Amino acid sequence: MRKITCINDNWTVYPEGQSAAHENAATLDLPYTWNGIDGQDGGGDYLRTAFMFERTLDKPKATPDEDVYLEFKGVNSSAQVYLNDELIASHDGGYSTFRVRVTDIIKDTNLLRVRVDNTKTEKVYPQTADFTFYGGIYRDVNLIVVNKVHFDLDYYGSCGLKITPTVAGENGTVNAEAYITGDGDATITVLDAEGNEIVSGKSGEKLTVPDVHLWNGISDPYLYTVRADLSANGKIVDTVEQRIGFRTFAFDPQKGFFLNGRSYPLRGVSRHQDRPKKGNALSRADHEEDMEIIKEIGANTIRLAHYQHDDYFYDLCDEAGMVVWAEIPYISRHMPEANDNATQQMKELIYQQYNHPCIVTWGVSNEITMYGKHRKDMLAYHRKLNDLAHEIDPTRPTVMACFAMCGPANKAAHITDIVGWNLYLGWYVPGFFLNDLWIKLYHSMYKKSCLAYSEYGAEGMPNLHSKHPKRGDNSEEYQANYHEYMLECFERHPYLWGTYVWNMFDFAADARNQGGEPGMNHKGLVTFDRKTRKDSFYAYKAYWSTEPVLHIAGKRFINRTGGSTLVKVYSNVDGVKLTANGTEIQGKKKGRVYSFKIKLASEQTEIVATAGELTDTFTVNRVEKPDPDYKLHVHSETQSWQK
Repeated sequence: MRKITCINDNWTVYPEGQSAAHENAATLDLPYTWNGIDGQDGGGDYLRTAFMFERTLDKPKATPDEDVYLEFKGVNSSAQVYLNDELIASHDGGYSTFRVRVTDIIKDTNLLRVRVDNTKTEKVYPQTADFTFYGGIYRDVNLIVVNKVHFDLDYYGSCGLKITPTVAGENGTVNAEAYITGDGDATITVLDAEGNEIVSGKSGEKLTVPDVHLWNGISDPYLYTVRADLSANGKIVDTVEQRIGFRTFAFDPQKGFFLNGRSYPLRGVSRHQDRPKKGNALSRADHEEDMEIIKEIGANTIRLAHYQHDDYFYDLCDEAGMVVWAEIPYISRHMPEANDNATQQMKELIYQQYNHPCIVTWGVSNEITMYGKHRKDMLAYHRKLNDLAHEIDPTRPTVMACFAMCGPANKAAHITDIVGWNLYLGWYVPGFFLNDLWIKLYHSMYKKSCLAYSEYGAEGMPNLHSKHPKRGDNSEEYQANYHEYMLECFERHPYLWGTYVWNMFDFAADARNQGGEPGMNHKGLVTFDRKTRKDSFYAYKAYWSTEPVLHIAGKRFINRTGGSTLVKVYSNVDGVKLTANGTEIQGKKKGRVYSFKIKLASEQTEIVATAGELTDTFTVNRVEKPDPDYKLHVHSETQSWQK
């Protein structure tokens, strides 16, 4: 039976052209990104470059009828793998699993070296995008020992098992297609969530699951397990297990998204996979914390932008009932020399993540019309990539996220089955009301088009505040005003099948210098370190979550000028009351937002909000002049690689 050993420990890492003995070499455990400290990918010596990763490797115990594989879960962005100075594998694309068979060349003691190349190229996506391109081996590396007859480990990095569950009335059917290396027969068994066997049969047969329990989103994400046993010469030689969910879904241009036959508007967030001082090298605990925060806000969907995410996070989405938009990093700028690479990455994404019930659509591209070059080739390739996705997976529609300036009539916007638009009306251009106008216009022009807001947002810093927030001031108050409007806007247009806040978390974006912190995008509802939930977070929580919410906005805006001030409260509980120094204040309600005009005392005013058993409070200091720390100050800082 297969044995998997993680070999993340004791790697030596150094810039290419140096050596393991050089002063810049470091011995460390994976996962690791070399530009994870400052989140920058340009402007320094060790940012977009090539590094060497090496370690000694002992030959695992293996019998003559077993194969040995090396497995890399994520190397950004290109990898050349050497075993005892022999090049044994090359892989372009930093977000997917790849493997290499080493059975015939591995020795008792070996030197494993991986050249990791993050330099600029026209042959690998992505190269132009609004996020940092981290370099490194930032996911697990495993050594796999498996019988020579096994579920295919060379099939685009997949598990060797493609499972299609369908729903027919009260029953479910399972069609499991096995990819096998060698001469063997696969037996498929379906187990319920408690591990009880339901039905069993051969690969390729349709298996019936009576009285099927549906995967029903965040309210009831029920999962079955499919176990595939591979037999050769009368004994089981390999086993693969995959969790699945039975669900139906549909996209309607007039009524939005449906899950299991009921209206289920997708309201959620986008997510990037980086953290301070780690870059993309996240632990399972990091992924779990991200999911808990997304669940807390009450979202029911996640756009996993702009690349294939860690296998474990898709597992978490299955478990949490999050509906997922999955996509490849074919982004911003079409590069004809990289067409084959985008094709490869699409195949890897679909084959590796096909079995996840959370995924309902495959993203073909993002903002690909941002640059006008190679338009004819771009359109032709989009059609090819769209057809490829349908060929591999006819059960899920394709989607693309369009650049705001693309224009509704652009041919690219009508290639995929459904569409999303990245619109920042009210942030990059003035006027919140433009969102309503644009949605109405598009919907009237293209009545048969299933429309989503794939990105929308505004920068917001929890340390910046304004009594009169304005577009571009990066204040927490302006971001909150923007999202309050968008929450109500989307309720006015229920035919939108999905809306995705950009972004759930602040993330590194090398080219930016906003909010007084270079190299960051601050559109997140939560700070980069996941420690601070901005006021906008609680606005969404009040609208989306079933958990009782009471939150006073602006509690970090302590020092205020003037004789009066506006205080807002977000709540999904009736009967919100507010007092200022013990005096009850009458307010106004719009949606889940309560607004109160408060007269400020000469020195301090204690604000207390209550709703049922919930209480929130803070104290305002009345000052003569605006606090200079609340104003945006732009500065620059140097960039460097640090161990």
